[in-house]
Amino acid sequence: MSQNEKRFFSHATIERNVGLLIVLSFLVIASSGLVQIVPLFFQHSTTEAAEGVVPYEPLRLIGRDVYIREGCVSCHSQQIRMLSSEVQRYGPYSLAGESVYDHPFLWGSKRTGPDLARVGGRYSDEWHRIHLRDPRVVVPESNMPAYPWLQHNSVEGENIQARMKALRSIGVPYTDEQIEKAPEDLVGKTEEDAIIAYLQGLGVASRDAAAEAMMSVGE
Repeated sequence: MSQNEKRFFSHATIERNVGLLIVLSFLVIASSGLVQIVPLFFQHSTTEAAEGVVPYEPLRLIGRDVYIREGCVSCHSQQIRMLSSEVQRYGPYSLAGESVYDHPFLWGSKRTGPDLARVGGRYSDEWHRIHLRDPRVVVPESNMPAYPWLQHNSVEGENIQARMKALRSIGVPYTDEQIEKAPEDLVGKTEEDAIIAYLQGLGVASRDAAAEAMMSVGE
């Protein structure tokens, strides 16, 4: 091959052909992404629920939907990273197995407000009620909007059974009995009750498992 001849896949050819550059870039990104992602589908730590984690009860499931509807996920993350500063502030870092029943995931990346991955049990129900109705009563520097209407919106009659059946179709192990009795859990409850129930359960069941995992890594 003469010095002036150029191979088809030479750097010069690729750099001068925008279409070829785009195709090859896509192939490289796609293949490297698959190498990282595909193994996760076969790891127990990412496909099986962490110890203590169970599917959401009906009231908590409705509360989660209210949480999404009201845009809480836009300002609060639910993912504690493996950084000492985060662990010291929020508690044991998050495990993949804690989110296996979450559809969609609510890990988030923006923290206008604090991370909520382990907020469950930190405050009383009454604290949450006051905070939702007028955040600055309990946190004077808060810029969170108030949600006073939640206390007036009943969740009775919500299509909870249809939601649970839809989740079961994608792998959440709800039983027929749980689905049948679900409407009973919503009797006399409001959206405020539902979102408080959701918040009070965040990170509670798996806190010990996460702390144990953190200790084992430290060893």
